[in-house]
Amino acid sequence: MSLLDNIQNYYETLVIESLASQIEGQDIDEDRLTDVICIAINHLPPRYIRHEVDMVYYTSPIEMQEIRDKADAAVKNALAHIKDNNR
Repeated sequence: MSLLDNIQNYYETLVIESLASQIEGQDIDEDRLTDVICIAINHLPPRYIRHEVDMVYYTSPIEMQEIRDKADAAVKNALAHIKDNNR
């Protein structure tokens, strides 16, 4: 086990949650979903944590909402990018 196994980018979880809610009822293949996740995460600043409780303890409710809003916007933009650039 590596020390890095204990570290995660908090935005990864938020992006996946946001994507799930934004594509509900749509039929998008796994390849495109993976692209959306990569694009969205690459447009967000890294926010590394060891435990999710760290975010709750060290982040104000206002900042948490701003973080969620950034993740939602990044997913929305990534979905639009994928739709506009059909392969």
